[in-house]
Amino acid sequence: MSQQKENKASQLRKMFKKKGIIRIVGAHDGLSAKLVEKNGFDGVWASGLEISTSFAVPDANILTMSQYLEVAKTMNDAVSIPIVADCDTGYGNSNNVMYMVKKYESAGIAAVVIEDKQFPKVNSFIPGRQELAPLSEFVGKILAAKSVQEHPDFMVIARVEALIAGWGQEEALRRANAYVDAGADAILIHSKSKTPDEIIEFIHAWNNKSPLVVVPTTYSAVTAEELEKLGIKMVIYANHGIRASIKAMDMTFGAIAAYGTTKPIEKEIASMEEVFELQGMSVMKLMEKKYYRPQEPIKVIIPAAGSYEDEISLKDIMQDIPMPMIDISGKSLLQRQQETLNTLSIQDITVVGGHRGDKIQLDGVAVIQNNDYKNTRDLESIMCARDKLEGKVLICYSDILFDADVIDKLLKSMADISILADPTYVERAGKKPDMDLVSAENPPVFNKRRILSVAKTNYAVKIGTDIPEEQRHYEWTGITFLSSAGTQKIKDWYEKSKIKYANRPFHTAPNFKQASLTDLLQEMIDGGEKVAIVEITSGWMEVHTMENYKLSCELLAGK
Repeated sequence: MSQQKENKASQLRKMFKKKGIIRIVGAHDGLSAKLVEKNGFDGVWASGLEISTSFAVPDANILTMSQYLEVAKTMNDAVSIPIVADCDTGYGNSNNVMYMVKKYESAGIAAVVIEDKQFPKVNSFIPGRQELAPLSEFVGKILAAKSVQEHPDFMVIARVEALIAGWGQEEALRRANAYVDAGADAILIHSKSKTPDEIIEFIHAWNNKSPLVVVPTTYSAVTAEELEKLGIKMVIYANHGIRASIKAMDMTFGAIAAYGTTKPIEKEIASMEEVFELQGMSVMKLMEKKYYRPQEPIKVIIPAAGSYEDEISLKDIMQDIPMPMIDISGKSLLQRQQETLNTLSIQDITVVGGHRGDKIQLDGVAVIQNNDYKNTRDLESIMCARDKLEGKVLICYSDILFDADVIDKLLKSMADISILADPTYVERAGKKPDMDLVSAENPPVFNKRRILSVAKTNYAVKIGTDIPEEQRHYEWTGITFLSSAGTQKIKDWYEKSKIKYANRPFHTAPNFKQASLTDLLQEMIDGGEKVAIVEITSGWMEVHTMENYKLSCELLAGK
């Protein structure tokens, strides 16, 4: 049984009990917190100044508690060291303080620091208004905070602002003593003096009644070692992260603006490798290698060997260019198919060319030539890509445009062999004599406004161009999906049929060489195999005639 990870509040509490000064540094997001940890500090100060500055607003209680908390949570998630959160005055009265403590503690924050100024506060280093809360009011906040914490090691640190407000040592000591008596776990004694003298004076008078915390922003010459000797338990370098990043970004952006190139500053900024490391990219790749189980990839075969000599309206266009490369509003038909498939994370695409196959060229698409394309049809072209007939395979004719959602619907089919079919074919019947039609076990139900499927799973009874009119239920779109088992069935039935029909017609084909995929599917249906129908009523079109071609160009203009 693995040992439970130590609570970060317990980590911090142990540091307070051990010898040695605790050093923490201000941060304003997950990245800056990571840099604090990378440089060996004991914890991160979720700085109110840094966070408000990162939002480009004054440090004056303009942001809400929820905004500060969300950033603190991001930091906590990014590092393994404790987060000490700057919570200003507690975001209101004692009720607000209790709510704040519950939220910060449940978020995994190790400690909160609240200061004894009036709400809304102004940053301690801004001249002018620095109004202290009545002592009794702040004592009430300490009592409230400690009453709702759940883990005994969670810390509430009281920040004394009497020296900032100019109220002197006596008031600072009076307040610090009262806060400790109310249950504060440590005292942050704050000063904006240019030297540590008034901090030293306070230390001597305090006499180690409870741990002391300091923020040497203005008296920066003092070292951590000197502070430790004086009796300070924790030092906070509160705002140096945001100040450094402002300076560095400003210089970098200025240089780019001046030079018109990033080359002069590339050596002065972090490399992409450093960025990736701070992001945790190497860890992510390691975990991905260990746990990632990708879905079985889907291969696509597009038979495109025909010359379209039988379609007079496209004959002139198709003489010198194959169907996949026909231009549709600035992109080839094949490119439009590829882009749609890529949105579904389908990358492995193979086109089987024939007529002007040398012109089928598109990055990311493999091309295989059917050298006997004049004597064969699509079934033999598909078998030219036999090496790709492994695993899940999508077969799509080269003259079909489709939307991603209809392909996605087909890919969700659980059947071994599934075809995409449209029951609204009657609108196109008569315009296309060689339409591939489907007769189904359960015909679609029509009324004046809707088409309904009467069964969730429907299967084809007949498929091809020779279906009697009264049995015609769907038009096959030319798109078929095969599971791994379905792919193997297609190959097995192809080999059996090739021998069986070697010297005679094969369903609608005069001979086996000139067979279509629909002929093989019909043979399989007759042999007891199930071919599932996935029904759609839109989201696809065939570019088979000049009328289709013009319409596709109009529909996809500018896309």
